[in-house]
Amino acid sequence: MSETILITAPLLMKGLWLTIKISMWTVALGSFLGFVIGLIRASRMKILKAALGVYIHCLRGTPFLVQLYLIYFVLPATGVEWLKFEAFPAAVIALSLYTSTYVSEIVRAGIEAVPKGQVEAARALGMSKWQTLGHVILPQALKLMIPPMTGVYVLIIKGTSVVSVIGITELLRAGEQAALRYPSELMTLYGLVALLYFVYCYPVLRLGRWAETKFGRIENSL
Repeated sequence: MSETILITAPLLMKGLWLTIKISMWTVALGSFLGFVIGLIRASRMKILKAALGVYIHCLRGTPFLVQLYLIYFVLPATGVEWLKFEAFPAAVIALSLYTSTYVSEIVRAGIEAVPKGQVEAARALGMSKWQTLGHVILPQALKLMIPPMTGVYVLIIKGTSVVSVIGITELLRAGEQAALRYPSELMTLYGLVALLYFVYCYPVLRLGRWAETKFGRIENSL
């Protein structure tokens, strides 16, 4: 058993590193896009709000695997050169778009949860719309976003296992390859894969818990 672990460890660690890279890119891009969409969804721009609502419902209402296939297999079939993606960017794009739908709703809900009296008081003090957003709304909304955002990030880390279907040797696929070489060690190998996922996800959960404890209290600033 120990010999099997030593032999397969480099393959599993390489898969873990690829999982980390995909999830980090996804969290960064998905959070940025989701934050922008969330701001628009919380605004009074009715046409944009409606269009982005369709975008969110379409992505959240369809399986992620279908979206991944569309980006990796269907878009290149259109013949448009810039729509031809290799496996890694296709996985990052698909996961980022999917992540943005959840982040945007968290951002929208956080902004809308800030008491309207806070906004009215800020405007009464002479703050502009953007000053109110930056100094009053967002600081309080961000505190409300921490717990659900942490959960989304952990789900995305575990969701990277789906991208193995387009040939990316992330952690789960690396485990599958190791299991094919050593079929008698299935329990050991998949247990090790689960342990590596836990080792990666647990600090994220702890960091989110720490941030929630430190920054998660809303105090009346006006």
